[in-house]
Amino acid sequence: MKKPFLLGLTGSIGMGKSTTARLFAEAGIPVWDADAAVHRLYGKGGEAVRSIRALCPQAVVDGVVDREALKAWIASDATALKQIEVIVHPLVAKDRQRFIEETTSDILLFDIPLLFELGTESTMDATVVVTVSENIQRARVLERPGMDEGQLDHILSKQMPDSEKRNRADFIIETLTLDEARAAVHDVLEKVRKRIANA
Repeated sequence: MKKPFLLGLTGSIGMGKSTTARLFAEAGIPVWDADAAVHRLYGKGGEAVRSIRALCPQAVVDGVVDREALKAWIASDATALKQIEVIVHPLVAKDRQRFIEETTSDILLFDIPLLFELGTESTMDATVVVTVSENIQRARVLERPGMDEGQLDHILSKQMPDSEKRNRADFIIETLTLDEARAAVHDVLEKVRKRIANA
């Protein structure tokens, strides 16, 4: 079996990454979702539960990691996030590797919010960044329940700037409209298939 082509998808908050991942799935590409992987690790029987309980017992309720309790711990302890990452990042990488080994397709898509921030792009064959103008991004995010300007600015301060992501990407998809994004997804897949054929 020939090794699949690994395509990493990322983009800042409100750029349309989840929608774009869905468009790749609609085009027949199996998708691995980093957030969903963390959800599995934190859920009942998840591989991260025992280690998180050892670090912060109050963060595990009924055998499930309570994300609100984790957030509270991170807010009160400057070392908490690092401790959590030491547990979670290797487990997420293991989950991703399992997906690669168990999924048969010539192309696999990896939906990873912190693709560049964590250096995971080095494990990909190519990267895709979704983008829109800053004013559209802000308008989309501020429509979300409970979101305000301060929260958005805080989230953006932790993410690599959109301009830097675009500079590092192999492919850029603008998500102004669903039809344009869908056309761009098919264009990316056509180019990737050419790369595979010429490899």
